[in-house]
Amino acid sequence: MPLDPKIAARLKRNPDGLVAAIAQQYDTGEVLMLAWMNDEALHRTLTTGRATYWSRSRQEFWVKGDTSGHVQHVKAVALDCDGDTILVKVDQEGGACHTGDRTCFDADPLEIALG
Repeated sequence: MPLDPKIAARLKRNPDGLVAAIAQQYDTGEVLMLAWMNDEALHRTLTTGRATYWSRSRQEFWVKGDTSGHVQHVKAVALDCDGDTILVKVDQEGGACHTGDRTCFDADPLEIALG
């Protein structure tokens, strides 16, 4: 079964047919990771309750946690106002980053030079 046509019509995909997807911890607002979805990955996410992404390097779907055990249970999904970003609010088990860290964004903060 394909993605709901009303949802598909709202998406603005890149030339590869992908939309950026931000995973966020549903109860704390912590930004966990950025990945990519195509229509089928979004459909699978909405219908299974498990975050499913498209791997650009492997050219295949991947369900977060299937190999690592660090599952993302989907609590809510929203599109931004332009339809070019998907926000996936999840309950994250373990680390979201492929390095094992909780989030992909905390390893090396950049210094801000105001001046």
